[in-house]
Amino acid sequence: MRVLLYLSLLLLVSCSSIQPGVPIEEKEQVSVLTGEAGGWVISDLGSKKNAGDSLPVNAIAWRAALDTASLLPLADVDTFGGTIVTEWHSMPSRPDERIKLTIFIIGRELRSDSVSVRVYVQKRSADGWHDAARDEAFARQIEDLILSRARELRAESLAEITD
Repeated sequence: MRVLLYLSLLLLVSCSSIQPGVPIEEKEQVSVLTGEAGGWVISDLGSKKNAGDSLPVNAIAWRAALDTASLLPLADVDTFGGTIVTEWHSMPSRPDERIKLTIFIIGRELRSDSVSVRVYVQKRSADGWHDAARDEAFARQIEDLILSRARELRAESLAEITD
C-alpha cells in the first residue's frame, strides 16, 4: 500500500509544472529609532556572532606562538582566550623528564609583555611522574623565540605590502 502511495506521489511531483521560486533576499535590519538600514538586535547583545570578524589577540603574535608551539603535540588551542597548551613531551636525551608548555597571548598589540609562557616540568620516579619546579629560564627562551618569529612574520607582511 505504501509503495503505491509513494509511486503516485513521485509521479504527481515529476509531472508537475511548478517551478521553484527565486530565493527571497533577506532584508537588512532596520533601526527602530531612525527607520534606516543597520542597527542591532537586542538578542545579539552578548553573543559571539561577530567574534569571527577579528582575533581578540594580536594575529602576528598568535601565528608566531602557534608556529613555535607546533614543534610539540598540541593539547588545546583557544583562539579567543589566546591560550595554547601542549601535551607532555619527553626529549630522547632525557627520558626521565618531560615538559608541558602553556602559552598566553595577551592583548592586540605586539609587545614583549603580550606573550607569556609557562614551562611545567615533571620527573619520573619509581611510583610515576611528579611535578618539579617550573623552568622560568626556558620559558623566557620560548617567549624570545615567539617574539623573534613575530618580528619575522611582521617584516614579511610589510615586505608584501610594499611590493
